[in-house]
Amino acid sequence: MEQDASILELAVRVLATAAAAVLVCVRLRIPSVAGLLVAGALAGPSGFGWVTELEAVERVAEIGVVLLLFVIGLEVSRERLRELGRWLAVGGPLQVGITAAAAAGAAVAAGVAPGAALLVGCVVSVSSTALVLKLYGDRDDLDSLHGRAALGILLFQDLVVVPMMVVVPALGGGANGIGAGFLGRLAAGLAALGLAVLLGRVLLPRLLALAARGRSREAFLLGAVVLCIGTAWLTERLGLSAALGAFVAGFLLADSEYAYQALAEVVPLRELFASVFFVAIGMLVDLSFVVRHPLATVAATLAVITLKALVAGMAVAALGVPRRTAIVAGLGLAQIGEFSFVLLELGRAHGVVSGEPYQLLLATSALSMLATPALVLLAPHLADRLAGSASRDEAAGPAAPAPPQVLIVGYGANGEILSRILHETSIRYRIVDADAERVKRALAAGEPVIFGDATRPEILAHAGVAHVRLAVIAISDPRAVINVVRSIRRLGTQAKILVRTRRLREVESIERAGADRVVAEEYESAIAIYTWALEELHVPRNVIAAQTSVLRGEDYRMLRGGRVPAGVSRAVAEALAAGTTDVFRLTDGCPAIGKDLRELDLRRRSGATVLAVVRDETPFVTPPADFRLEPGDELVLIGAHAEIERAFAVLEAQE
Repeated sequence: MEQDASILELAVRVLATAAAAVLVCVRLRIPSVAGLLVAGALAGPSGFGWVTELEAVERVAEIGVVLLLFVIGLEVSRERLRELGRWLAVGGPLQVGITAAAAAGAAVAAGVAPGAALLVGCVVSVSSTALVLKLYGDRDDLDSLHGRAALGILLFQDLVVVPMMVVVPALGGGANGIGAGFLGRLAAGLAALGLAVLLGRVLLPRLLALAARGRSREAFLLGAVVLCIGTAWLTERLGLSAALGAFVAGFLLADSEYAYQALAEVVPLRELFASVFFVAIGMLVDLSFVVRHPLATVAATLAVITLKALVAGMAVAALGVPRRTAIVAGLGLAQIGEFSFVLLELGRAHGVVSGEPYQLLLATSALSMLATPALVLLAPHLADRLAGSASRDEAAGPAAPAPPQVLIVGYGANGEILSRILHETSIRYRIVDADAERVKRALAAGEPVIFGDATRPEILAHAGVAHVRLAVIAISDPRAVINVVRSIRRLGTQAKILVRTRRLREVESIERAGADRVVAEEYESAIAIYTWALEELHVPRNVIAAQTSVLRGEDYRMLRGGRVPAGVSRAVAEALAAGTTDVFRLTDGCPAIGKDLRELDLRRRSGATVLAVVRDETPFVTPPADFRLEPGDELVLIGAHAEIERAFAVLEAQE
């Protein structure tokens, strides 16, 4: 019982520390990662000592690392790899290779063992994907040229962490830090990784599809988490890192139709456990070491920032972009990232690094991340001075893919028909649906569809809702409809929102949620019946159009009053009483065929007058009395409504 209480108390302390740090960061408008690191350092054993059971905290933090790498894997689809192209294939290897070599060389020159020096190179070469993307997203810089360059390099870093995690455990043997069985262990690790990939490619998408068919958010969430942690456990059993297995699971699912929904479900859990992870890293920082060696810590941090900014800037510049873009991107990538902490912990666990070198790397990593918000903020101004130009870099480089103009939520009958029409008219659109069978049908038809719950802002963001001009919601769950509308409005988009709903009573609540137009099937079916009835009564089409417009006006406000307004009824009655026109076509078998107009004597028998006869698209206005009627002729009749009715009866030989 005491152990349970201790665990609960530890959880309360760590989560309270994380929550307080995030609240302070929100108030100060600084990235939460920086606050979590500082809060962890202050709350840890070298700070106020509020939390001392680091081993338990680290175990929980490992789950955060697993979920973090799973999400990174989900975001690395083949399509995204193609989009980032040269930044990923050229800029990334240049940045990582040169930075790692320079840092490792400096470590060797300082007397560090070769194995530990290689770890230093790996640690320093990796930047913070979470931090940079958050800062660039807040500044709306992700679609700029320097934003795309940074994203491509960051993605390469995330990928190269995978082989790094295979290599680091093999660095712990031998006097020089490189074990005699290095190549053997590396080969065994790669073979185990290949086996995991082979099994995962066959099993993982099918298992997640099974969870999706349950049409339960809870089942899907549990399925995604089980696959993530289960794959991590499997790779750990094979002698590899658990985080590596999580990345493999995410990557294998990235090209499936369930990737975006899995991402949306796991991200909140990732944020929770990742917050614990960053707090734990902060707790590992020995503040007494920083106090004892302030100059060494600051000097190492400045050296890392300078090295990374220069190398990343040169890697971007090597691809022929403007100097200003290279400087801005280089300063954005000048920190040591969150996966470096993973590599450090892996290195410490396998005896590659420990003691003061470990603490120096840890403190340098934390300080470089703390400096990043200021670097990103000052980067454009520094770049303008250093490059001698304040020109916009968005004009250079490949254009970002064209965003959708219309977002369709729901691929039922209405959504499918709308998508066909938009496709035929070359209007860009994207579909979101949470029904696995519908998504499969849409993919088979070549539709741009995303599997996911559109009530989740993450899914809407992936679908490009920030850029669409119109969002059409055609799902049947009224509660979900309202949540989707609210989510779209909370994202700040200026898109018009059109909603199809089934019931009258749902219209007002959907309007209050923020919809611009609500089409109610019950109202529309009533209007369709009303229109058909008036057409059968030969009311002029312009009158019918005017009346249906009145009925639809202000989101059916007249009909929602409980009765049809007298003005509408009066207008229809006046139209029926007034003179009107209509057309009667003589089809095969009509008794009037073969008769002339005198013999038909339509004026005397009905009161209506034949104004014209159209034959083969040629009108005969006021035809003579001996004009003989033929199949296909169209009689243009004029008269009061009752007279037109009688004329139709005569022509059909009903009297």
